[in-house]
Amino acid sequence: MPVKERIGIVVSNKMQKTIVVKVENRYSHPIYSKTMVKTKKYLAHDEMSECNIGDQVLVQECRPLSKRKRWVLARIISKSSLIS
Repeated sequence: MPVKERIGIVVSNKMQKTIVVKVENRYSHPIYSKTMVKTKKYLAHDEMSECNIGDQVLVQECRPLSKRKRWVLARIISKSSLIS
């Protein structure tokens, strides 16, 4: 079975070795044809604490690491232009 992957933006890195990643899903409304946006937040494991707020990252699904943490940081796609 393939490993699920999501691309998102880091919205928090306040926890030790954990980041919060916001993933947006865009879809067309079935009746009104308006582009809708659904947002979901995932807790991901960041072993080296290398991510900052605003970074675009790729996370992969893994075994449960804690109560809510089921994703692990695969790689940083682009660093944020903001200095944190």
